[in-house]
Amino acid sequence: MRRDLLKTLSYAMVHFTVAFGVVYLLTGSVPIATGVALIEPMANTVAYFFHERFWSFLERRRGGAAGGPHHLAAG
Repeated sequence: MRRDLLKTLSYAMVHFTVAFGVVYLLTGSVPIATGVALIEPMANTVAYFFHERFWSFLERRRGGAAGGPHHLAAG
């Protein structure tokens, strides 16, 4: 659990840094880059939640098969 939390926090920091850097390079504005870097990861988190729900739904429809992308090729 602790490793998962640390990994999540480190991913959040990487995500924030990348979002800030890209927006700053595009706009040259620290306030805009900061705002986008704070909002975009939150929106992405919500989108990811629904992404996971969708994949869980597909797995349930296929009989509960868990696994990686190889299941797509089998279908």
